[in-house]
Amino acid sequence: MRLFSGLYARVMVWARHKYATYWLALVSFSESSFFLIPPDVMLAPMSLARPDRAWFYAGLTTAASVLGGLFGYAIGLFAFQLAEPWLISLDYMHAYQQASAWFDQWGFWAIFLAGFTPIPYKIFTIAAGAANMLLLPFVIGSLIGRGMRFFLVAGLMRWGGPELEASLHLWVDRLGWLTVLILVIAYLIFA
Repeated sequence: MRLFSGLYARVMVWARHKYATYWLALVSFSESSFFLIPPDVMLAPMSLARPDRAWFYAGLTTAASVLGGLFGYAIGLFAFQLAEPWLISLDYMHAYQQASAWFDQWGFWAIFLAGFTPIPYKIFTIAAGAANMLLLPFVIGSLIGRGMRFFLVAGLMRWGGPELEASLHLWVDRLGWLTVLILVIAYLIFA
């Protein structure tokens, strides 16, 4: 069943769209404070579609993400009472409490790790503001963590280039169904 190859082809067309850069910046900004979809889902195909612009896309994603992180910090600092019901409704409250504990223990390193790993960065930006983390370590940790992550993604796509795009087109259905199978098995084991 070729469900994923059609989606892959459509995503690659969108990645080459003239407004894709603007959407990448918007998603990168909003994901750092309130949006659920990480910018990697746009950065990777855009870098794959245009390897010559991969470093630009990574820089744009990093800058927009850190600016969005500052917005999340402001939410935590000035409006946590408004964000708290949202965190509860998305079942992020435990993650928020864990993030707060990490800030007490590790500070800069907590935001750095949140920026680099797939942990929801937005939880840490809001928690950093609510914990009144110093702004300079927050910005530096965010720049380094987010930058490393996005430049790694863009670099891998640039390195793979057109050959990787062609290979993915051949394998995307198998990889897609394998991912679905792994998620179902993980759900059955951990649910």
